[in-house]
Amino acid sequence: MTKKVKRNPNSPASKRARREFLRAAVAGAGVTGVALAGWFPVSSYADTRLRPPGAIAEKDYLASCIKCGQCVQVCPVEALVLADATDGFGLGAPYVNAREQACDFSCDAVQCVLACPTGALSHDIDKKEQVKMGKAKLVRPNACLARQNKGFTGQARGADFEGLHRYTEVDRWTPIKVADFDYDLEICDLCVRECPIKDAIELVPMENGPGKTPVIKDACVGCGMCEMICPVEPACIEMEVNPMGSSA
Repeated sequence: MTKKVKRNPNSPASKRARREFLRAAVAGAGVTGVALAGWFPVSSYADTRLRPPGAIAEKDYLASCIKCGQCVQVCPVEALVLADATDGFGLGAPYVNAREQACDFSCDAVQCVLACPTGALSHDIDKKEQVKMGKAKLVRPNACLARQNKGFTGQARGADFEGLHRYTEVDRWTPIKVADFDYDLEICDLCVRECPIKDAIELVPMENGPGKTPVIKDACVGCGMCEMICPVEPACIEMEVNPMGSSA
């Protein structure tokens, strides 16, 4: 009969084995945590970004985009930025932060689509009216100057704002800083005035009161220009992202 040998739990070999097991367990938990950190934003759409014009559905977009940055390089207003590590598996994927810099289609079409080498931005898009990045939404109606029947004078976002916009009355081809343009409006209509899409938004007289309210129409493509130009802080209008992709 084979005699069983009991291992001393306090022996050096037993202690070493426990240490190695604990190290392996901690390392495994760390790897799992990193993996889940990358997967969570993708699977839950908890932090879906406003993607470039022509972007296909979010999961396919993240799988197709090679993070080459060519779309970023061709954008005349530098609206596209590359996501950082907080985006998990979306690290390096281009998106638009509309409040900081909207896509105002200063390129006259969709140069980012033409620059994309992979199909992450659908080449079925060939004009700005076909884009569906999302849709504008009046999220803070009580702060809207037009609804209060108020005008606006001065720089839309202040002297320090770095955002660019193509003012055709100033320069047909070259975008300039929003901070370099002064407004003098009896009734604030910046969201309508600077929208690059015809009939995407309009001011409609309010039933109760002398003011007017912005009404977003079906033509809206979610470019974010109204969000960027809104002089109220925080903006009265924000973009609702289209998770099915801006080519849908």
